[in-house]
Amino acid sequence: MAEMSDAATADLVSEKNRPQSLWSLLSEDLHCVRARDPAARNNLETLLTYPGVHAIIWFRIANRLWLRNLRFPARFLSWFGRFVSNVDIHPGATIGHRFFIDHGASVVIGETAVIGDDVTLYHGVTLGGTSWKPGKRHPTLEDGVLVGCGAKILGPITVGAGARVGANSVVISDVPPGVTVVGIPGRIVRDAHERRRLARGRIDLEHHLMPDPVGEAISSLLDRIEFLEARLSHFQGEFNGHVRLTSAVSIREPGLSTEDLKS
Repeated sequence: MAEMSDAATADLVSEKNRPQSLWSLLSEDLHCVRARDPAARNNLETLLTYPGVHAIIWFRIANRLWLRNLRFPARFLSWFGRFVSNVDIHPGATIGHRFFIDHGASVVIGETAVIGDDVTLYHGVTLGGTSWKPGKRHPTLEDGVLVGCGAKILGPITVGAGARVGANSVVISDVPPGVTVVGIPGRIVRDAHERRRLARGRIDLEHHLMPDPVGEAISSLLDRIEFLEARLSHFQGEFNGHVRLTSAVSIREPGLSTEDLKS
């Protein structure tokens, strides 16, 4: 599984690093917003008022400098982009087409992160590393991944194409394509065929329909506790009746049988 993930990541990096027009990339980043955010009314307003768009613009420029081995100018431009947008994207990250950060607050993307095409992140997302060792330290998000607000995806893992990560989840292992993952640590709760499909490239924003495995587990535990309490009450009743009967037998009048006491 690790070898397959590494090979897929290498292919994705190679594809994303092909020479492409900066303006065409920025144009795609801008135009994809209206398909994913109902609040976006026109391209001019999006360009001027969306911090997530500002962050990706500064990243695209800084990334070109980074690839040309102009490391300090790239890092300085990245710092400036973080200063004005509150989004921290390392200039060495690899990001594909039509990338969108909704709200654009407190997102962190590490140096060796690889992001495919048509990926959407919400505010508070972290694509972080878990090792001091050089090399691949950050996650790979394949095409069409959606990551909910506050989610943390940590380490050199792969989130498969079309997968969804629920809000505030912590993902520390590979995620298969097309599934939904929620919880700490992240667990698969829904397959791709169970999700609603929207037309014209729009994404499903009905986050309130997300399964709650923790709530379901607690509900099952409460049902089990109620059942055990009922059984305990039943056994206690039988035990108390037996104790009363035994006490009565011990003090019964001579010649009085247990059957007489029961009657």
